[in-house]
Parts: sequence; structure tokens; C-alpha cells
Amino acid sequence: MTRESTPLSLPPELLDAVRRIAGTERLLVAMDFDGTISPIVDRAGDARPLGRSAAAFAGLAKLPRTTTALISGRALASLRAVASPPDATLLIGSHGAEAWLGPGSVGLQLDDAQRTLLAEVREVLDGISREAPGTVLEDKPAGVVLHTRLAADDVAEDAVAAARAVLDGWPGVYLKDGKRVLETSVVHSSKGEAVEFLRQATGATAILFAGDDLTDEDAIASLRTGDVGVKVGLDFTQAEFRVEAPVHVAELLESLLRERRLEISRDTFHM
Repeated sequence: MTRESTPLSLPPELLDAVRRIAGTERLLVAMDFDGTISPIVDRAGDARPLGRSAAAFAGLAKLPRTTTALISGRALASLRAVASPPDATLLIGSHGAEAWLGPGSVGLQLDDAQRTLLAEVREVLDGISREAPGTVLEDKPAGVVLHTRLAADDVAEDAVAAARAVLDGWPGVYLKDGKRVLETSVVHSSKGEAVEFLRQATGATAILFAGDDLTDEDAIASLRTGDVGVKVGLDFTQAEFRVEAPVHVAELLESLLRERRLEISRDTFHM
């Protein structure tokens, strides 16, 4: 029996919160992807959702008065490629700079000044990466990411420090630290703003959000009374609840699917 299929046990307090939120009128299930639905991998293109998580997430997407969303630091194209999300799932990429709410959604458009600035940022990071073995760059529609996961610790630290020394304070350039990455963008955005945007767009009466990274703390901080925030991993968090790893997220989503189905069936029976 693999670890993914091994029965686990969520904290009783989290299970109680799942039962409570499953009864809300309009539920938004918003999830980070890397490190949450998918385990962290060395190469971003190799990430895939755990089978149990993907199945439960797809089940939630089919339920009435229930919306699923992925909120990721990835560019939308990358998120679609690795996550293979259900058709009805809303997508937020680039930490909120990109949004897809269905057919007809307008893609991110940079103005001339932003495009010029982005090229200058890339030139800076390219020079640093060439001198830092194991670091690689990832281009996004509004930014460039310096990945250091494959670099030695001292090389990674020096590369990030060098990038910050040049780019900190540049007008119109926004920096975010993540797990072995430095994110740069010429568009101001955050996962917290993305959660608020989705709350308004979907009319959600309660939100369940789970994430593992530093940038997910913005989303967790934006949650309101009645919402449920879950930290994945052992790092510091503002979240009320915590699970250890993506395999526990699979159990969380399965529990939510089970409880939400029960609530929907009760509502249908009493109509």
C-alpha cells in the first residue's frame, strides 16, 4: 500500500471546521498547487497533482453552489499544463496578476513601459544566473523568477542577495520570496488580493484555502470569520489549521467532498 492510499487522520478540530464550512450556501474551494495538491519537485515541469487530490477536487467542481479555484505563483499556461484542472475550475496565476474565469477572459496585457522594465529585470537576473551554477530563470507574462532549488545553499543565498541588491527599490518592480525562488514582477499582485477577487466574483459565503508557501500567507491573512485556512507544512503560519504534507491535503479534500455532498443532498431532500 502506498503512502498516498494509506488512511490518515486529520485533526478533529479541522474535521469539525470542514463539516461546518460544508454547510455554507456558496462554497469556494481555493487551493495553491505546488506543495499543496502536488508535492514539491526539483523541476517545475514535473509537478503533478496527487491522484486522490485531483479526484476529490474534480468531484467538488461538479457540485451545485460550489466553485473550485487554483491560486498559484505559476503562469497560467504552466498551471494548466501541470494541474490539468477541471473545466469549471477558476485559475489565478502569477500570484494574482493573471486570471481565468472562463471562456472570454482577457489575458494580461502589459503597457510599453512595463514591457521595457521587464526586459531590464530579465537582463539583471540573467547576468546573476550565469554566475550562479544550478540557478535557472523562468519567464512569466509579468515577471521573471530566479529558481535556486538545484543550486548549492551558499550559491542560492548569494544569487538572491545579488538580485535584491540591484532590484530592491526599482520603481515598478515587485519582489517576493518563496521556497528556493525569488519572484520578480512588474505588476503588483498578491494571493490575498486574488482571494478577495474570487470571493466577489463567485459570491462565496465561505472559503476554504490551503497553501504551503510564504506567498500563501497573504491569502490566509485575507480570510474572514467563517472561512477555513490550512497551512501545509511546518513553517510559520497565520492559519488556524495545519497539515503536514500534500498527502494530507488529499484527505482534506476527500473529507470536504463527502461532507458537501451530504449537505447538498439534505438541501435537495428538503426542497
